[in-house]
Amino acid sequence: MTREAFGFVRALAPEAVRDLCLDRHYLLCASTGALRLEARGRTWVLPPARAALIEAGRPIRVSIPQPVTSASILFDTGFVPTPPAPLAVFDLSPLAHALVAECGMWGEGEEPLTAYARTMFTALAAVTWRLAARPSPVAVPAGRSLETRRALRFTEERLGGEIRFEDVAAEVGLTPRSLARRFEAETGMSWRAVLRRMRVMSAIEQLAADDTAVTTIAFRVGYTSLSAFNAAFRELTGRTPTQYRASFRP
Repeated sequence: MTREAFGFVRALAPEAVRDLCLDRHYLLCASTGALRLEARGRTWVLPPARAALIEAGRPIRVSIPQPVTSASILFDTGFVPTPPAPLAVFDLSPLAHALVAECGMWGEGEEPLTAYARTMFTALAAVTWRLAARPSPVAVPAGRSLETRRALRFTEERLGGEIRFEDVAAEVGLTPRSLARRFEAETGMSWRAVLRRMRVMSAIEQLAADDTAVTTIAFRVGYTSLSAFNAAFRELTGRTPTQYRASFRP
């Protein structure tokens, strides 16, 4: 009989897409690098500062844009309560970081968990379940129609340069007014708001990848002003890029 909870750490090479659907509640996070998670019509970035809690039986799609080391925990559905939401992405607290590292000592196996191990996994669940009740807002909508998805992909491919909404609309064969309506109907936000989120999400990935200067990253994702980049980043994450990067290293 497999343990009621176990952790694993894996070094993963870049990979386009991997579809997952597990029979256990899944706490997915990275200890180095950043993962991308797509589910329920949205996309998130998971650097070491963030985690995703996925309810058992919920399909997700994971992509690995850069080399990453995952540090994840699986919980039997009878060992812990049902998560507060089918899927929640949230920032890890220092305590949660420490508990993930401690629980990673017990991998998959048939030997029963010790009393100490059960206490650690129970504490981790209590902490992360509470964090999952306050999910992070930094997500990008995936879009439903072919035109909106193409517009999102075209926009993301050109984050580092000048990009105009009129050019995006022309690329997908719609008038700017029609595409604007599609964005509002399918994503609940304007194209410019989605663009801002894409730039912050790309910056998060780059902050997790190495120690490249924040100014360089700001220019790479399309900002010509460091103050504007810092303001947009803080608005979505509640922290400056430097503070966010520091949270990757508890």
